Formats: sequence, C-alpha cells, structure tokens
Amino acid sequence: MAWMTRFLTAIAFLAIGVIFSPETFGSKSAKITTFVKLAHLLCFSTAWGAALWVTFIGGIIMFKNLPRHQFGNLQSKMFPAYFMMVGICCAVSVGCFGYTHPWKSSSTAEKYQLGFLVAAFVFNLTNLFVFTPMTIEMMKQRHKVERESNIGEEVGWTKNQEVAKVNPKLAAMNKKFGMIHGLSSLANIMSFGSLAMHSWYLAGKIDL
Repeated sequence: MAWMTRFLTAIAFLAIGVIFSPETFGSKSAKITTFVKLAHLLCFSTAWGAALWVTFIGGIIMFKNLPRHQFGNLQSKMFPAYFMMVGICCAVSVGCFGYTHPWKSSSTAEKYQLGFLVAAFVFNLTNLFVFTPMTIEMMKQRHKVERESNIGEEVGWTKNQEVAKVNPKLAAMNKKFGMIHGLSSLANIMSFGSLAMHSWYLAGKIDL
C-alpha cells in the first residue's frame, strides 16, 4: 500500500501542476495536443466503463451466484485494484483536461468539468485508503462470527438475518458493516455521478 500511496500522490501533484501551469510542460504542438486528448479519452472511458460494470452489473451478478463468504473474499481483492485503477485514470484525465483547458483561460463550464473529474478522483481515493480497508477488516471479523454459527457458505443474506435475530454480536456487526459499506457505496456512486456529468459534457462536444 505504501508504494501505491506514493504513486498516486505523484500523479496527483503532476495533475495539479498541469492544471495551473501547463506551459511548464512544453509548447502545445498539434501532435502533443492530440496525444493528450487521446490519453484523456482512453483514461476517462476506462474509468467510466469500469465504474458502470462494477457498480451495476458485475457485483450484482456475483452476489446472486456466489456463496457469500466467497463473494466477500473476492470483493476484498477486487475493490482495492478497482479503486486504484479508476483513481489513476481520473488523475490522468484531470491532468490531460487541465493541459488542454488551462485554468486561467477556461470557461465556467470547463472549470465545472475539471471539478467533476477532481471529485471523481477524490471519491476513489477516499474509498481506496479509508472505506475499503475498514470494510474488509469488518468483513473478516463478521466472517469469523458467522463460521462459528455455521453460516456463510450460502448464497444471499437469508441465514445471516435469521441468526442475527438471536445473536446480538452478529446483529451489531451487521449494523456496523452496513454503515461502513454504505459510506463506501455512496462515495462510489458520487464518483460515478461525477464521471457521468463529464460524459454528458463530452457527448455535447462530439460531432457525429
């Protein structure tokens, strides 16, 4: 996690430098500008597509078809990688958009779009370094309690809810897990919404 933190910090500072001082990174030749636009589109579309799949399709399918503990263990490996990838893509998009739309000369609409991209980056970082580690730790503790009650290998929440009615410890852990997981989900939805706003902006710029 330490190298990940340093890497994302370096990208974030690079993106900030590009936003407020794009001239530092050389003159804007046509080839460089085209390359920057391509990098922006590729990174944005990767972040947008990954967020769409994980939030609304992949996670739901896995939850409905995998034993609950197996599903949780898979998510604990997948989500850090997901948030890191989307975070990096958002940071690159911020830098590229800032390069082609310098803050000093940007319109109000362009500044809003930069804000949406920065928001998506921040929400993903919050999930990566705050909510996801908390959620995984709580999940492991709850799995241990559930194994003691011989549940967790089923698909869905039914047995957990039944046991929680007579097991105060499990009920309390469910409540705490639900709160942390809810905050993580909210941050993910806010990131997705920010990316959705930028996708609308880009659609308005495309001439088909």
